[in-house]
Amino acid sequence: MKKRKIDLVVISDVHLGTYGCHANELLAYLNSIDPKKIILNGDIIDIWQFRKRYFPKAHLQVIKKLIDFTTKGVEVIYITGNHDESLRRFSDTTLGHFSLVDKLVLELNGKKAWFFHGDVFDASIQNAKWIAKLGGIGYDLLIRLNRMINWVLLKLGREKYSLSKKIKNSVKKAVKYISDFEDVAADLAIDNGYGYVVCGHIHQPQMEKKSNRKGSCIYLNSGDWVENLTALEYHKNRWKLYRHTEDRLTAFYADEELKSMDYKDLLAAITIIKETK
Repeated sequence: MKKRKIDLVVISDVHLGTYGCHANELLAYLNSIDPKKIILNGDIIDIWQFRKRYFPKAHLQVIKKLIDFTTKGVEVIYITGNHDESLRRFSDTTLGHFSLVDKLVLELNGKKAWFFHGDVFDASIQNAKWIAKLGGIGYDLLIRLNRMINWVLLKLGREKYSLSKKIKNSVKKAVKYISDFEDVAADLAIDNGYGYVVCGHIHQPQMEKKSNRKGSCIYLNSGDWVENLTALEYHKNRWKLYRHTEDRLTAFYADEELKSMDYKDLLAAITIIKETK
């Protein structure tokens, strides 16, 4: 299958190392594209909930695939988020085609694009980090419960159901938080003369023009690979919101070698690539 050429791909909130992560679907997506640049906009590896006993082969394959992109000349930029905040001590580090930053500004079609994860707007993280971490554990348990429910629903021939998405959409405070987050991000972008502001964090994929009395900008959010399975794509001066459930091609492995590797081989391959950089 021919890979789609894309100038820029933005992925966030993958949460590798958690039960809710859809690593296989993400791997199929990564194997279907031929990007020039990849921006990982935070919470790619969930260090908050990292467990040695749970890091499946598919999660390692995603890491290996991203490293493979860099060895082939694709620029991969990792923007830190709150669940991988411990990486911030290494910010502004560059290894070959890989770089680690806290925020990023690019020029796209004559407009400045501001990329950052978005946790800086979250008061619960800034002022009571232990509460935010406890909420993360509860969210992971909810996802595991949801998987059990969906298994039963599929056996009964019914459609899958998202408990967490239903809760978010029905709780007024959550809806207001998302709206406030988008408005604050857009207002700051307009104040600083950015044409685009690109975030993650809230797991709500979005593309919307935002305006205030000072001007306007395009607010974009890449969503997540836990509930929505979405990414942002920029190609030929146009943005697109990719939704795996709607836009997916037939799942396939472009790299047969990667598919056949066992757990130890994947770890060894990742280590060797790191040592050679």
